[in-house]
Amino acid sequence: MSPAAGRVLLPLRMFLGLTFAYAGLSKLLDPSYLDPSSPAGVRQQMLAVADTSPIGFLVTLSAEHAPVTGLAIAIGELLVGVAVLAGVFTRAAAAGGLLLALSFFLTVSWTADPYYLGADIFVAFAWTPLTIAGDGGVLSLQRFLTTTLKRRDQGLDANRRVLLLGGSAATVLAATGATVALARRDEPPAGGGGSAQPGTVIVAAADLAVGASLKFTAPGGQAAYLLHPAADTFIAVNAACTHQGCPVEHTGDAFRCPCHGGTYDRDGRVTGGPPPAPLTRIPVEVVDGMVTTA
Repeated sequence: MSPAAGRVLLPLRMFLGLTFAYAGLSKLLDPSYLDPSSPAGVRQQMLAVADTSPIGFLVTLSAEHAPVTGLAIAIGELLVGVAVLAGVFTRAAAAGGLLLALSFFLTVSWTADPYYLGADIFVAFAWTPLTIAGDGGVLSLQRFLTTTLKRRDQGLDANRRVLLLGGSAATVLAATGATVALARRDEPPAGGGGSAQPGTVIVAAADLAVGASLKFTAPGGQAAYLLHPAADTFIAVNAACTHQGCPVEHTGDAFRCPCHGGTYDRDGRVTGGPPPAPLTRIPVEVVDGMVTTA
């Protein structure tokens, strides 16, 4: 591809590279991502979409090995993003990004109705120009290294050296990412007010009016909402959207995900957008006039 075409594709390349690098890094730094009990964790997300996905059998199988699958996804996103940004084996990296986006479309975005509410299909198609054309040598670390090594080594196989250097760097990056993710998995998830363990008081029942809601920290440290829809009725739901784990917002008498437009009714049932399942319920009970986790 000519440098002119590489310059034309540069904005798309930078956007996709930054997006995938950020997505992979944010997963690796999230202690709940590899936590099998967390509603926002990769295992629960895979189980939530397995029944509706056309490749559900593969999703279920992957969920049985969630830490390995989760690490592969996160490190894959990070490597794709960094390689595309740096201009190293851009076509291969873009092909990897396309396959990842396609897998997300076939799982978490498959039930989006209409289909254009799910972003993953657009991301998959956005990768195709870079998969076909590459970077044209524009802002390309691979082009720079190849040219430099050819000059220094008088025509020796510089491409092979670049491949070895790139493979070594990718291995180090993947190993570092895996180490960070496994270390973060053992940390307690961050919570605004401390983790509410079973039997922990959330609020006095008399202090939450009928129709009102209260945000609190659920078991495991995740944000949650306590609702009082009717007299003597209290409902608690996890605030993690079942689509991709974004925190939902309680607006009026419903919930809305700001990331991809998913909506839920006041009981956490899906009313629109890509979420594949209702918000996760958290057991609560009233003991001696106090609403507590059950």
